[in-house]
Amino acid sequence: MQQTLKVGILGAGHIARKMATTLQGMENAELYAVAARDLTRAEQFAAEFQARKAYGSYEALADDPEINLIYVATPHSHHFEPARMCLLKGKPVLCEKAFTANAREAEELIRISQEQHVYLAEAIWTRYMPFSKTIRELAENGIIGKPMMLTANLGYVISDVERIVKPELCGGALYDLGVYPINFALMTFGDEIENITSACVKNAAGVDMQNSITFTYSDGRMAVMQTTAFCATDRMGIISGDKGYIVVDNINNPQLAVVYNTEHQEIARHTCPPQITGFEYQVQEAADAIREGRIEPVSMPHEESLRVMRMLDSLRKEWGVRFPMDE
Repeated sequence: MQQTLKVGILGAGHIARKMATTLQGMENAELYAVAARDLTRAEQFAAEFQARKAYGSYEALADDPEINLIYVATPHSHHFEPARMCLLKGKPVLCEKAFTANAREAEELIRISQEQHVYLAEAIWTRYMPFSKTIRELAENGIIGKPMMLTANLGYVISDVERIVKPELCGGALYDLGVYPINFALMTFGDEIENITSACVKNAAGVDMQNSITFTYSDGRMAVMQTTAFCATDRMGIISGDKGYIVVDNINNPQLAVVYNTEHQEIARHTCPPQITGFEYQVQEAADAIREGRIEPVSMPHEESLRVMRMLDSLRKEWGVRFPMDE
């Protein structure tokens, strides 16, 4: 019988609530404790989601000997220090995307994970979803012929949200939204990228509010991605080949992939299996890895998180978007 994974949530915001809901629906994992900088807020969160313990400091959470995994659910700007502290205390970490503020911080966390032999993973949920593998297999199995073009977009009306607009919170559309089309392209087309071109529109504080990114691959394939904090978009991903194309309904949490031929006739339809929230797969992979003594997930290895962070750094440098953590 598998031991129940006791999870501590570090942070008590919106994304923490989604993880708490997920854990309530899982059989082999439970929300054991939550920590917030305000103890009252942590206690309210714990009461709502039936967590056993509430802490008013992140360090107290990391010191709890019962906890098997800590989920870091703070803003992007506040991932590094709590994750580092947890790893140094020997606590496995599942850290929300974007992984860190920059590649330098990511390199440091990975180094500590390796030295301490402690599990560390980026919680980019689409990487762990079984349906993401289905989409990749559809692109590769010949049903649309040779895939040559991929388009993906993601947009929400969030241009007035504090964590989006402030450089000190690692704001911008790229870190909050852009990681999804980027990961969609990397999962589907791989990483043999020959050239990256891009453009963005910045706010008065100097962070990107919308952007367009194009990968050109060594074999001529292209992936064209758009993200925006100004408006709602259809969130679709389309993978096109010489015999047809696949339309994915939502790259942020795909539920449907419809295959069309070159005459635009539907020839196949694939639906996502039922899920709790979609977060459960990253928790399950963490549980499996910790039980087996592995320090990184198969679905999002350290090197892949580092590849994405270096890409984000490069894009920000091109756009002139800087965070205080870059200094």
